[in-house]
Formats: sequence, structure tokens, C-alpha cells
Amino acid sequence: MYGLVNKAIQDLVCTKFGEDKWIEIKEMSNFEDDYFIGMQSYPDSLTYDLVKNAAKVLGADASVVMEAFGEYWILYTANEGYGEMIDLAGDNLADFLNNLDMLHERVNNIMPGLVPPQFSTRNSTANSIDLIYRSKREGLTPMVMGLLRGLCKKFNLENAKVEHIQQKSDIIDYHVFRVQW
Repeated sequence: MYGLVNKAIQDLVCTKFGEDKWIEIKEMSNFEDDYFIGMQSYPDSLTYDLVKNAAKVLGADASVVMEAFGEYWILYTANEGYGEMIDLAGDNLADFLNNLDMLHERVNNIMPGLVPPQFSTRNSTANSIDLIYRSKREGLTPMVMGLLRGLCKKFNLENAKVEHIQQKSDIIDYHVFRVQW
């Protein structure tokens, strides 16, 4: 994954729990540098180790850490110079979700080799939508839950409900999330 993801994990931990917790997490993850380079690719295993060790240090389940990170990611990327790109993806949640793959294509232009997930939607109504999520990476569905919660806040849908309604299996190669507002 690109360093931008790891930088966001670092920022979340330092902001919410303090730099001493971050130092403990990065040492447990065998990351010796002082910082991540946003546009540099790092092994996925490092990102997974950061999350696993954050869960240990913070005394939380890894899925809770991933979900909190997903929600944080929305604000973080907007502040890291991607706000305009995010704004162009849609004026409301349904449009934004329909344009996620296009957004990732734009990001791929500045981050060659990016391996983004794939998204599509179905069952869109005036107050709900289903998001279909496919990824080559395992274990990131809690992050998607957090991303959806963060997007609901971005679009002022404070009372929205996000559910993971269908799991990937041997028969289907995707997860489905329902957002109702």
C-alpha cells in the first residue's frame, strides 16, 4: 500500500492516543524510519502489522481499529490535498458511491501501481443504497464500514445506518453494504 495509508494510521494514533503509543506500535511492527513517504509503495504486510499492533497497544479489536481508521481516512485524505478530487466525485452519498471507481482511476494517475478495490451500487432509492465491494486484499471490510460512516458524516447524514448485509464466500466474490438514511 502507499505510504499515504500508513501516514494516516500514524496520524490517527498520534492525534487520538499520543505519540508514545505510535512509537510503541511502529517498533512492534519493525518500522525504523521516522515517517512514511506518502507516494512510496510499502508492503501490504507492514500496513497489516501496524493495524494488528495498534490493536494490541490500544487494547482494541483489530476490526474496531480498522473501522475507526476508515472513518478517519475520509477527513485525512481531504486534508492531505485530495479534497477537490473527493468533492468532484459527487454532491451526495449516492453519486459519490456510484463514482468510487472513477475516483480511484484518477488517483491511479498520480499513484502508479495502485491496487484499489472495485465498487458498484444497486438498489438505490431516495433514502438507501447498496454498495458492492470487491478487493484482492482480505480483512478490509471493517475499514469499508468506517469509510461509509465517514462519508455519511461528510454528506450530513448523521442518522444513517450502515450494515454489512452480505459476506464474500466461495460462491460470490464480493461483500455488500447497505446504507440507509
